[in-house]
Amino acid sequence: MVVEIKPNGASLGADVAGVDLSQPIDDAAFQMIADAWRDHAVLRFRGQQLDDEALCRFSARFGELDNAPVRPTNIPYHPDRKEIAVISNIVEGDVPIGGLGNSELVWHQDMSYKDLPPKASLLYGIEVPAEGGDTAFYNMYAALETLPAALRARIEGRECKHDATRNSAGQLRAGLQESYSNEERPGAVHPLIVRHPVSGREALYLGRRPNAWIVGMSDAESDALLDELWAHIENGAHTWTQSWQAGDLVIWDNRCTLHRRGPLDPALRRRMHRTQVRDEARPVAA
Repeated sequence: MVVEIKPNGASLGADVAGVDLSQPIDDAAFQMIADAWRDHAVLRFRGQQLDDEALCRFSARFGELDNAPVRPTNIPYHPDRKEIAVISNIVEGDVPIGGLGNSELVWHQDMSYKDLPPKASLLYGIEVPAEGGDTAFYNMYAALETLPAALRARIEGRECKHDATRNSAGQLRAGLQESYSNEERPGAVHPLIVRHPVSGREALYLGRRPNAWIVGMSDAESDALLDELWAHIENGAHTWTQSWQAGDLVIWDNRCTLHRRGPLDPALRRRMHRTQVRDEARPVAA
């Protein structure tokens, strides 16, 4: 294999060419990929033909795989591989074959409600529509670098609680209540400014907006400050958008990026398999 890294010219993201991920990757080639991932945060591999075994094998080069999130009823979507999340809007026999098929239209980081969120997510396009359903990524290094100084000063040393009661589609998780106070709501607490353990760079860490709470603040103060931070994101331009083709595999660094899915006609079929890589340590304050 002759690995070629082609930055896309945006705030983040690069294409990796010359790699057949259905075959084992030697250490030298993988190190080039890992270095590119550190530098660009999002990598795309086009024209791949991967079965579930090959997807899990390559994903595991980045670390131990996490178990995939399950349906709200705690039943997995994939019958054979606990590491694979099926992302789909396809319904067979009145039963969805996957989750989040027409959801996730807002910026977010995966599973920030856990004490140890995944460091990486890999998404493989098996069946994708001719248009719609793009995935956009946001550079959270740049988000912090461009944060107004006065706003940054207000979040220095602050931590945020990330809501664990609902999944990405807004569905209440099994066994949890409809509402909680901010103090009692289940969820992990992470710094608002983190230091990436590999690149050493500082990044803004927001997770997702619904039910987030800045610890130690009143509800009103927290909401106002979070609204300012998310307005900074929504008005920023530090993005790159992946337009899917069947056979695309994309890996993103969940520690320093946000992502969201673009609009999708629910009548158009979409089926993707996702793996997630466990981090070695929880997010650390910069």
